[in-house]
This record gives sequence, C-alpha cells and structure tokens, in this order.
Amino acid sequence: MSDSPNLADLAMDADNLYLQETFTDQKVGTLTRLTPVTADGEPDDSRAVQYIGQAQIMTPMGAIPLSFEIPTDSLAEAVAGFAAEAEKAIERTIEEARQMQREAASSIVVPGQDTGGKIQIP
Repeated sequence: MSDSPNLADLAMDADNLYLQETFTDQKVGTLTRLTPVTADGEPDDSRAVQYIGQAQIMTPMGAIPLSFEIPTDSLAEAVAGFAAEAEKAIERTIEEARQMQREAASSIVVPGQDTGGKIQIP
C-alpha cells in the first residue's frame, strides 16, 4: 500500500475559492483579507469576506505563531479589532499549553508503579 495521497484529495474546491490579500504594519502582525470569488475569479457576493490576524508571542522556548479570525466587515474594523482578538488567541494558546502540561504530567511513569503492561514469558 502506498503512503502517497489520493489524487481526489488534492483537487481544489472550485466552490470555495478566495482571493487572498495581506496587510501588515511591519511591527505587530499581519492581516489577511480573504475575498470570496467564483471559479472565474469574479467576486462572489453570496459569501462573506473573512479577516485573519497573524502574530507571534515570544516564549523561553521560542516564538509561537498565532492565527485568529477577526469577525468584521471591513479592513478598518479588522485593524481596530486586531489587539482584542490577538489577546483571546494568546489566552487560548496558554490554556492549551497548560492542558498539554497536565496531560504530560499525568502520564509520567514512576519506577515501581504498576502500569499493567508487564511482559510475561511462558
């Protein structure tokens, strides 16, 4: 059996195309405006424009990229809402990291602890 992807999985969805534009202040982050278009490249007014914010937070382990949707209808509103949505993304990222720490701590195997996985040789 091959590990290569199924060719059907690689087909683009012609009903879900977007024109992507990028805006940045070259300091804090980047905004991406996704404008829905038809397969012909014409604007598709039946779907809403989306705004995606991107930033990074620095940690002792290095930079962690953040990506978050900004629910709005205009670029000016997306710029104004960037900080609030970035803060929410930071809070979610911190909570996810804490959850991962809890899961890792609960899976520590201590010598002498019965793990139920003992090998028995007949």
